[in-house]
Amino acid sequence: MTYPLIVIPFVLVTVVVTAMSARRPRFAARMAWCSVAAVVLLLLTAVFDNVMIAAGLFTYPEEHLSGIRIGLAPLEDFAYPLCAAFLVPAVATLLEKPKR
Repeated sequence: MTYPLIVIPFVLVTVVVTAMSARRPRFAARMAWCSVAAVVLLLLTAVFDNVMIAAGLFTYPEEHLSGIRIGLAPLEDFAYPLCAAFLVPAVATLLEKPKR
C-alpha cells in the first residue's frame, strides 16, 4: 500500500492551507466554486484514467494500491485533482495582498 501513503502529505497540506485561507473574505463562495471544480476534475480523471489504463498506456502494481477502484482507476488517482481543486485557490488567496 505505497500509493495511499504517498497521497497523505498532499491531502494534509491541502487541508492545512485551505484552513489557513478560511479567514480571508469570500471563503464560503470560494469553497463552493472549489467544490464545482473538484467535481469536474474528478469526472475528467475518472474518464481519462480509465481510458488510458484500458488502452494499456500504464498499469499499477497491485501490491502498492489500496485495492479500491473506480472502473479501472485506483482510488489514489483521485486525490491529486481533489487536492488541486482546493489547494491552488487557497494558495492564490493567501498570496493576495489584503485590501484595506
